[in-house]
Amino acid sequence: MSNMEKHLFNLKFAAKELQRNSKRCDKEEKAEKAKVKKAIQKGNMEVARIHAENAIRQKNQSINFLRMSARVDAVAARVQTAVTVNQVTKSMTGVVKSMDATLKSMNLEKISGLMDKFESQFETMDVQTAHMEETMGNTTTLTTPQNEVDTLMHKMADEAGLDLNMELPQSQTGSVASTVASSEQDELSQRLAKLRDQV
Repeated sequence: MSNMEKHLFNLKFAAKELQRNSKRCDKEEKAEKAKVKKAIQKGNMEVARIHAENAIRQKNQSINFLRMSARVDAVAARVQTAVTVNQVTKSMTGVVKSMDATLKSMNLEKISGLMDKFESQFETMDVQTAHMEETMGNTTTLTTPQNEVDTLMHKMADEAGLDLNMELPQSQTGSVASTVASSEQDELSQRLAKLRDQV
């Protein structure tokens, strides 16, 4: 196995590892959602909000890992082609040398920088990657949008058969309730709406 083939193997391995990390985040998200529901049932809104924020953060992180996995995979395919047709340039070999430690770190920012270097080695840098980067930038922020948190809390309350409107400040209730109503037109929220009318 040549050096380049070894690095290629590492690239493919990293893509799988990133996918595993994405699945791990999915599990965490489910666990946090369950905690949201439990906290709401106990009437502990502050704790519920913390778990809702964690759930959304895990969801975003899962998406980021998945995106990066696809990106590393695409680069691996290009390197594979370069190896096959013997078009591995000196500069490409240089980038590859610094690769292994970065991939092992599973640090999305570092891997992203490495992929940038790689992609600049290929003339046909596709628009898709640029678009991916842009979307990724939008989801890597550590802050979680409050309306997403409120919506998730309402969804968990609906599933638990509870009414959250009593707990939320009046100013938020309208917007949150309408967001939930528009996105959650299931039987449960309709039944809840009827119950609210009766109260």
